[in-house]
This record gives sequence, structure tokens and C-alpha cells, in this order.
Amino acid sequence: MAPFSSLSWHRIASAHRRWRLLRIVPQVTLVLVLPSAHPALADFKLCNATTSRLGVSIGYQDQKGWATEGWWNIPAQSCETLLKQMPSRYIYVHAVDYDRAGEWGGNNFMCTADRTFIIRDVKDCPKRGYKRAGVVEIDTGEAKDWTVRLTDPNESGAKPK
Repeated sequence: MAPFSSLSWHRIASAHRRWRLLRIVPQVTLVLVLPSAHPALADFKLCNATTSRLGVSIGYQDQKGWATEGWWNIPAQSCETLLKQMPSRYIYVHAVDYDRAGEWGGNNFMCTADRTFIIRDVKDCPKRGYKRAGVVEIDTGEAKDWTVRLTDPNESGAKPK
């Protein structure tokens, strides 16, 4: 009698095929997992902690140069993610209080428009048919996520113009 019956040999061959498959699967899994091993790109969120509706535009520098985009209409007491991937460390914010006619701006300037827009470059805004708006520079550093919280003028943290 042979040491292995045909049934036993089939089990050994089957186990050998499974072992070969198991040796291949981790290699395939490794290839599939590696692309997701990169660190997540940062989100840029703005929270409207005021009692008013706000219009928000943002500016940044990406691989193509300077860009400004807007408007996000953010209801009172709510937050919205404005960028899923921050293109640079510095983000520039301009916000308008629709209900009380105030605004948040700064000493840096970018171009905006009255309606939804994406504008390239920050020079000669009026000559190109755009408005010139003051923006606040936000240094996000190396943060994975960044949230700006705009508050009413009588609360700390806001610097309305």
C-alpha cells in the first residue's frame, strides 16, 4: 500500500496550491495598501460662529500660481469644508457679513467678483474687471486639518473691519 492514498495526495496538492496562493496574496495586498499609506491631505474648514450669514472667499498659491475663489454662503452657527486638499501652507480669507454689512479682511489683497468665481493672479484686479479685497493670511503650518472660526465682533477671536 502506498503511503498516501489518492485522496490524501489531493489534499496535499490542494494545501500546496493554497500555500502558493497565500504567498502571492500578501504581495498583491501590499501593492494595494501602499497607495493609501501616504498621509492624508489637509482639509481647510471655516466655521461661522456669528449670528449672521457669511459670504467667504479664499486665496492660495498652487502649482499654477495665485488663485482666489468664492463665494461660499455659510449660515450662522455652522461650518463648511472649503478645501479638501490645502494647496499650500498659507490660505487667505475674506468674509462678508450679509446681515450686518461687516467684513473680515486684512492687509494682503486678492481679486474677488460679485458672483461665484475662480480668479487666477492677484494683480491689477480692477483693470481686469474684478474687485480688490483685503484678505487675512492664515498660516496652517504642517497641520493635517485647519479650522478658522469667525465670531461676532463683541467676541474674542474676530477682527472685523
